Amino acid sequence: MSELGDAGAAAPRMAAMGPQQGTEPRSAAEGRARYFNSANAFNIKLAPVPAATFVQSAAQALHAQAATGWYACDQSQALGMGGPATTPLMLARYARIAAGESLEADFVASGSIWYVISGAGKSEGAQVLEWAAGDVLFYPGAEKVLLTAGATGAVLWVVTDEPLLAFDGLVPAPASASCLGAVHYPAQEIARQLQRIEQAVPEDATSGRAVVFSHEALQAGRNILPVLTLSLNTLPPGDAQRAHRHNSAAITLIVDGDNCHSMVGGVRCEWERWATMVTPPGSEHSHHNAGGRRAEFLIVQDGGLHYHARTMAFAFA
Repeated sequence: MSELGDAGAAAPRMAAMGPQQGTEPRSAAEGRARYFNSANAFNIKLAPVPAATFVQSAAQALHAQAATGWYACDQSQALGMGGPATTPLMLARYARIAAGESLEADFVASGSIWYVISGAGKSEGAQVLEWAAGDVLFYPGAEKVLLTAGATGAVLWVVTDEPLLAFDGLVPAPASASCLGAVHYPAQEIARQLQRIEQAVPEDATSGRAVVFSHEALQAGRNILPVLTLSLNTLPPGDAQRAHRHNSAAITLIVDGDNCHSMVGGVRCEWERWATMVTPPGSEHSHHNAGGRRAEFLIVQDGGLHYHARTMAFAFA
């Protein structure tokens, strides 16, 4: 038997009701109001985050004749987003800078994380940093940076939280308590830190051996940005990282490895050096090194957001 409304007509089902408006709004403010109900307000269907490996973007940026510019790892069409995005909250790019040329970075982001894939050069922002292959750089938001390559040119990998700020129409503050300025992590010091970790005894629940990057302003939170985390993970030859899942999305740069692969959501993903791999949030995944040398992979996650919200939910499978 159908339910009848006040006029005897069949009542609509709650879930099928669209957004409701006030019957007789008395002002523009009342006219802007919209009303949903408990059956149709929480059934939003969004496109899932695709698992992906960006090989072509890396190849284009690393090509000897590549022009100075940005080579994005863009999944915005699959995600149904209006601007470039690798995941809903993060965007990864390759930056190619030809010998002696410059490239300006002026992101609407709360910060930018850089890894120098090849070459050497300098960045001019609030201060000048000179960098080389294997270095990691961090710049806070609202800092315009001019990157200039040396005599052999340079390729860098950069991740920002531009999609997050675009989602809420935000702009970065001119000065932020999240960072006191640019941070430089030289390759030589990163190698020293890895060596110390390899000589230490891990905890039973430790997920591999990795250097996690932070800085003076965010030391208590262990993050490189309030929203983003950065780590350089390693796998010894013949080893594997246990299958696990977490609610943060992950963007991974394959730094080094021979005969390595990942399993993401039950699908085997072969590694290619300098490719960018996307692990969707909540997807079970593991990493495997069947080669003869240590594997290294740099991972950026929107983990800071989930740590703060108490929603990371890391668990081994």
